Amino acid sequence: MTHPTDIPLADAQRLIARAIDKAAQMGVRGAFAVVGGSGMLVSASRMDRGGAGGMARARSKAWISATQQIPSTEHHLRMATLPAPIAAGFVACSPEANFPGAGGMPIFDDKDSAHPVVGGFSASGATIGPFVEIPGIDRRMLIAEGKPANSEDLVVLWTLGLPYQGQHGDDEKRWLDAFRALPDEPGLGYSDPPRADQPEHEWAIGLADSAIAEASRRGERISVAIVDSRGDPIQQDTMDGAPSAAPFVAEAVAAGAATFQRSSAEIDPAMTTVLPHRVLTVAGGVPVREGDRVVAGLGIAGPDAAVCEEIAAAAVK
Repeated sequence: MTHPTDIPLADAQRLIARAIDKAAQMGVRGAFAVVGGSGMLVSASRMDRGGAGGMARARSKAWISATQQIPSTEHHLRMATLPAPIAAGFVACSPEANFPGAGGMPIFDDKDSAHPVVGGFSASGATIGPFVEIPGIDRRMLIAEGKPANSEDLVVLWTLGLPYQGQHGDDEKRWLDAFRALPDEPGLGYSDPPRADQPEHEWAIGLADSAIAEASRRGERISVAIVDSRGDPIQQDTMDGAPSAAPFVAEAVAAGAATFQRSSAEIDPAMTTVLPHRVLTVAGGVPVREGDRVVAGLGIAGPDAAVCEEIAAAAVK
């Protein structure tokens, strides 16, 4: 018997790196998420100044695309036709689909005809969305092979190597409302971008890679989460074959370490009830300092909690 597999971490990371380069070229900022066909988070990244909340929205739309095996815009249209109790029931049964927005796309494995959908990919964030009027952007970047485009769909579809097809309604009307005339040139939307300059993102990638390298050295499979000082995710990665609980636990211990500025195991559980995000008070999360200031939290999950704490401590060195 063969079992469905999720998109490998290395492939997910390559997609996100490609998306960040394109978004930076366009002059927009946000976050990107890749969820495996099983619904498990594989990788997610927030661009520098990408805005809080974008990672969660991107993750939700990627989950929908991966697990329902359709573009999330199709799911959104279906949900809009359902009676309210049924729509609410879907979200209750599928809590990772709590933002059923358009823009997520399934990722297909052309080599596996039995299980072709191996993941879902999506974007969201500060200035990535179904917009054309973005301060400072060169409007030519929002022309995809002669078609008017919006920033979110363009980044996602270009990253996946797909022809442009708007997922957020009428791009022509949006363009006419903003610029009063349709584009009369091929545009630059599908041009190849240079490498993006993203210092915080590259720092977070380096920290996550250090944790994964330490886990590999120990023969462990982990999920790693890096959050900012408020607890919002910056970078999340799950090693191939890690426990499916690991991404949730890693984010929760990282958020605790960042917001309480101490090891997650040292937090009083009663204090976590006032926070807007989930926090776990078990070992595995450590604060990340720059000088005498806590700038982030690092969370590790997968093996025993004590081992996760050791991996986290080694990574922040």
